[in-house]
Amino acid sequence: MYTNPRSATRAYANVGLETGVTVASPHQLIVMLYEGAELSIRMAIKHLSEGDVARKCAAISKASHIVVDGLRASLDLKQGGEIAQQLDSLYEYMNQRLMLANINNQPAPLEEVLGLLRELHEAWRQIGAPAPVPAPVASTPRPSMPPITA
Repeated sequence: MYTNPRSATRAYANVGLETGVTVASPHQLIVMLYEGAELSIRMAIKHLSEGDVARKCAAISKASHIVVDGLRASLDLKQGGEIAQQLDSLYEYMNQRLMLANINNQPAPLEEVLGLLRELHEAWRQIGAPAPVPAPVASTPRPSMPPITA
């Protein structure tokens, strides 16, 4: 569904998120992109409610950049099959909603995109959660052998 690790790293770096990029796995990079997009949208909602148009625009622009140039650009549409195609369409829809929120100064599209990102973020986090380690099996002691006498 997503491209190779180098592509994911480039996509992440292209959207201006830097902390941990060089040591993160491709899975972690996608999680970081979701976190960055969510934070930017929360900031946009805050700035919109405060009437700070410049900061609202900057926050929406950053969220859009992360969605399009980070998440969407990292999809492997050839190998990702139907899931990658659906995510591609969803990311495009999110970007359109972000632009609508920016143009019309409306919080509803921002909240909608934030909800979608949260769902995807949680699903992505669960995909990468380490499998539970089974409890160690108690070994039964071997019966001791009587000493060999000759």
